[in-house]
Amino acid sequence: MADVNITVDGKKVTAPAGTLLIEACKSVGIEVPSFCYYPNLSLQGACRMCLVKVEKMPKLQTACTTLISEGMIVSTDTPEIHQARKSMVEMLLGNHPLDCPVCDAGGECELQDMTFSYGAAESKYIDAKNHKEEQQWSPVVFFDRPRCILCYRCVRVCGEGMDVWALGVQNRGVSSIIAPNQNDHLECEECGMCIDICPVGALTSGAYRYKTRPWEMKHVGTTCTHCADGCKTTLGVRRSDTGMEIVRGDNRDKSGINGDFLCIKGRYAFDFAHHEDRLTQPLIRKDGRLTPSTWEEAFDLIGKRFAKIRDKDGGQAIGIVGSNRTTNEENYLLQKFARVVLQTNNVDHHRTADFPSLTAALAGKPEATASMRDIFNAPATLLIGNDPTEQHPLLAWQIRNNVRLHRARLYVINSRPIKLRRQATSFIQIPVGWEGQVAAFLAGDDAAVDAIASPETGRDTWIALRDKLRGESNLVIIFGSEIRGKDIASLVKFASTMQGAKIVCLGDYANSRGAADMGLYPDLLPGYQRVSDTGKFHEEWGTLPGTQGLSLPEMVETAKAGKLKAFYVVGANPIEQFDIDPFVFSNSFVVVQDMFLTETAVIADVVLPAANAYEKSGTFTNTCGDLQLVKKAGEVTGTKSDFEMIVRIAGAIGFEVQRLVPFGKGVGTDMGQSRGAQSGEADRHGVWLEANGLEPKMSPFDPMAILDEIQRLVPGYDVSRMNLLSGNDQHTTLSGSGPGASHDPELIVPAQDNLFSSGTLGRYSRTLNSVIENRNKQPAEAEVAAD
Repeated sequence: MADVNITVDGKKVTAPAGTLLIEACKSVGIEVPSFCYYPNLSLQGACRMCLVKVEKMPKLQTACTTLISEGMIVSTDTPEIHQARKSMVEMLLGNHPLDCPVCDAGGECELQDMTFSYGAAESKYIDAKNHKEEQQWSPVVFFDRPRCILCYRCVRVCGEGMDVWALGVQNRGVSSIIAPNQNDHLECEECGMCIDICPVGALTSGAYRYKTRPWEMKHVGTTCTHCADGCKTTLGVRRSDTGMEIVRGDNRDKSGINGDFLCIKGRYAFDFAHHEDRLTQPLIRKDGRLTPSTWEEAFDLIGKRFAKIRDKDGGQAIGIVGSNRTTNEENYLLQKFARVVLQTNNVDHHRTADFPSLTAALAGKPEATASMRDIFNAPATLLIGNDPTEQHPLLAWQIRNNVRLHRARLYVINSRPIKLRRQATSFIQIPVGWEGQVAAFLAGDDAAVDAIASPETGRDTWIALRDKLRGESNLVIIFGSEIRGKDIASLVKFASTMQGAKIVCLGDYANSRGAADMGLYPDLLPGYQRVSDTGKFHEEWGTLPGTQGLSLPEMVETAKAGKLKAFYVVGANPIEQFDIDPFVFSNSFVVVQDMFLTETAVIADVVLPAANAYEKSGTFTNTCGDLQLVKKAGEVTGTKSDFEMIVRIAGAIGFEVQRLVPFGKGVGTDMGQSRGAQSGEADRHGVWLEANGLEPKMSPFDPMAILDEIQRLVPGYDVSRMNLLSGNDQHTTLSGSGPGASHDPELIVPAQDNLFSSGTLGRYSRTLNSVIENRNKQPAEAEVAAD
């Protein structure tokens, strides 16, 4: 749109035509107060706090409903305006309980701020206040009616933003009240958006209420540890007897790719971190029972046993399983530890998406992966499989609000009537397992249309849909784990025929994409380089095993045959995830790093208590390939990060740690008396640090030392460190990666989580197991120890 010039308080302002006056003022730092207005929600005009004076208009105007026009002259701060706002605040306080000393919103309350700015010293009202008891609408949502100022923000965000419509308005005029959809309680997605958007303390959180004050907490912005969308959550932490306790999660500063959105897991399911079953001491199996031990004894035992097995039986007798929830730095370090220290390629993890096949399909093509921000701005989106509302809440939010705000077109092909069909331009329901045939048809295989045609959706309908999709520019194609192997190649082929089309492959866990990018595969190094191909990793790390290692199912079979002598599990629970008979590992030396005594941990010979993602630093890569910082917020005494434990085990084996983690001032020269970097050749890592303005890291336990190596060696990760450290997401690419690989599709095992489950973490979250919407509760208390 063309720009419009206006004058606000004597200041020249230029903004696009159609801009609201309140937003135009905000763009030049002029704050116009409001209660009911909220960006990207429908206009209400209910609170009258944003009144301003517009020249040639007889009355004060609401800035939140007034569009700017050329030559408009506006005043936002005159005695008349100040008096009008003062009267509005006085009216709102007329029935307000004035219980700021105990209100959870104290210190963050917009009404409190307005009272300080415009409030009167006395009130004209003498009638008794109309008191009502506080109501509990759900385990996480409480409502205090007298505090409500009827701004309707909660009603609008629940309906327009979330498409849930669980809140409404009963009665009219002064008798109006906000009411839940089930009369006395809520049945919804329990996202808590209504709480964070409330300008006062009318809606409060069951997780945070009456616990502490904002100024008593340290606020740390980090990446959520649950699903693969990569939302930023701001954790409020305070000191406790066991370290630093997390007491609140929100994202009220609207930073991160999720803006102000968080689902129930990102906002409330941090409580697993302080579950009473949390491990805080290393455990060693003695006389058949796991008994508490010291860190020194545990590391010494692991180091000696790993070294003995490697030297006697070779690295092929050791299996390593990594995690989708550990950081990129820990995943990279783990596979490097396996290949360099233990001399084995037997490395795997819980695969929830076929990223190697996506990389192989994109090889030689221009970069075509979409970021999470791209999805919000795409003119059209094709979704095949998956249910984003349940499995990728932020993705669903981006798609839903892109349709609502930008009039984008959504095409959905799914085997279930998912919620997003309500926003779809076209929705086609197919039988389970037909997604691959749909991909083949879209890629141009006309014979496939006969297989997918049905009485409800005939051949002509499918052909018309394909033609319509081919006519879309900048289409984003999103697919779930239903699409694997050669079917991914078909979708990439389809995308390559359209202008600006981009691809998103959906994994399930917080760092599923990062685990794949960092090389937690038996046949692939970081960046999807084949283990059999010599290249920069061989140059940097030295001699590496050149043959393909064992996948997790192959490790199980090897253990059954008695040939897997050691099994090292970091942050995973394969016994439960893959329904493995625990007695398979009876003859293996099993080491587990985890927070709880999971089904895998109870069979271990050594269990090391691990910190979770909210208790350490590093980076995550979301399912779109967006790289983000993970910052340490909480802390539980007695635990260590997986990064530190891997380094200490390497030291206990007798390996030179500096070869594993590039720390210190680099390696000096010896004037050609030896070979390698010591012979006067350039210290490649030191040269790279110097060129990028970075300092060498001084500790082997600093994950940023490995991030330096990742950015130097892994294709697509050479993003701006400054932007990353500033808290911004940085999109990584696959176009420069290795050739990838074609894996057995059966190795992809979807997590099958929903809004109220999150693997092992969900079982230890009381919040997730308390809401009535969780139909498949699996509280940890219901488990029986297998020790």
